Amino acid sequence: MAETASHALAPTALSPREKEVLAHLAQGCTYRIIARRMGLSPHTVDTYVRRLRSKTGSVNRIQLAHIAFQLGYGPGY
Repeated sequence: MAETASHALAPTALSPREKEVLAHLAQGCTYRIIARRMGLSPHTVDTYVRRLRSKTGSVNRIQLAHIAFQLGYGPGY
């Protein structure tokens, strides 16, 4: 797997909502479930995920989930 920019990413570089989305992704939630839990539209969740991918250099949700675990946003966050 290609190395991502996750090691250079400081958790403070993420907004509170981005951190929340990241935690839900780490739990395996779909966009629809995340949207329901956060009171957002699935489109807004998609926007957050795109921002997260841009900030972390990730190309997919799997890489984002891996980064979430590295930053401590796994289950029980």
